[in-house]
Amino acid sequence: MTASNTPARVRHPLVKTLSAAAALSLALTACGGSSEPASGGDGNVTLSVTVWNMAKTPEFKALFDAFEAANPGIKIKPVDILADDYAEKVTTMLAGGDKTDVITMKNVTDYSRYSSRGQLQELTDLAKSGDAANLAGLDAFNVGEKYFALPYRQDFWLLYYNKTYFDKAGVKAPETLTWDEYAKLAQQLTKDEGGKKVYGTYHHTWRSVVQAISAAQTGGDQLSGEYSFFTDQYNVALGVQKSGSTLDFGTAMAQKSDYKTLFETGATAMLPMGTWYISALLDAKKNGKTDVEWALAPMPQRPGGSGVTTFGSPTAFAVNKKAEHADAAKKFVQFAAGKAGAEAISKVGVVPALQSPEITSAYFALDGMPTDEVSKKAFEPDKVNLEMPVSENTSDIDTILREEHELIMVGDKPVADGIKSMNERVKSEVLN
Repeated sequence: MTASNTPARVRHPLVKTLSAAAALSLALTACGGSSEPASGGDGNVTLSVTVWNMAKTPEFKALFDAFEAANPGIKIKPVDILADDYAEKVTTMLAGGDKTDVITMKNVTDYSRYSSRGQLQELTDLAKSGDAANLAGLDAFNVGEKYFALPYRQDFWLLYYNKTYFDKAGVKAPETLTWDEYAKLAQQLTKDEGGKKVYGTYHHTWRSVVQAISAAQTGGDQLSGEYSFFTDQYNVALGVQKSGSTLDFGTAMAQKSDYKTLFETGATAMLPMGTWYISALLDAKKNGKTDVEWALAPMPQRPGGSGVTTFGSPTAFAVNKKAEHADAAKKFVQFAAGKAGAEAISKVGVVPALQSPEITSAYFALDGMPTDEVSKKAFEPDKVNLEMPVSENTSDIDTILREEHELIMVGDKPVADGIKSMNERVKSEVLN
């Protein structure tokens, strides 16, 4: 698997965006600099790590099992948090002085928030040692030439689809789609299936479903305070919703809809989502929890564009500033970002930040992976822009954009009014 990760536009001079595609190097060097024995005084350490939806996120178990096998004196204790509540819960934990050792950085926005508040231990020594500089996505964690997390996976967005529904509708694999063609296809695929409504597509409630893809494909800057470039994508999203081709936003929010459940039960024919979902799909298929025949396609594009442009974000591990077992925590972070961690997660369908030809081959040989040419093409987008640029303003702007996004999607504000509010609020509350 290869992906071209082209830097997104970034305002902050100290932070670069996604780095170029994957590294071919292997292991990182051992960490050091602390007097605390990694395995603790009695030779045994229980290392706590925050995770989300442990049962549906097999990468965590794969990593933990591999790390424990390589480090017999250290056991992992997952701190499992509901995915939709993860950011809020971790924010509360860190603010309250929680001592969980390792904090999983679900996205760079949360990373910006925690690192700017001094809640993470500096890991610059790890980031600048061995082959760590070759980790895809590492630059997104550069804050003034300091690093407080290391990426272990590198995801980007593509389009999942239900092959059975496409076959029944006589629709070929969607190798190239404009957003207008996608909206029409969603309407075509919406139907009643055995008394159950099948939506043509499902748009999850995250603002990135509209805003990040819009920024990536128009070159818009989400930190700029000017958001007219969101207009076309909101018109697409609201049009799909108005036609009944997707579960409406208000219902999805009220029910805390799970995109995995919707796709795996055949409630939707298409699903724009990140590559992280592949591992969960493979696991669900392997364990008989879904019989959906699925494949992948590139994200739809704006008309007149050339190539495939999408967005993505690295996922990383950081060490809590108040960690009880700091050295063991750094050892885990280093392991996850290194060759052994990459091999462990690639076996369950996760795209590692550190890659090699051997790891890539193993990834595509997994049982259940689609092997058609369109699916393979989906893994080779021409450009992957960072989901949200990182700066000292990222967290505050993210909150405003999310609030206004929800008001637009539930119909409380017309698109123009919502975008006007974004412009005014970001400028008055953050930039000025």
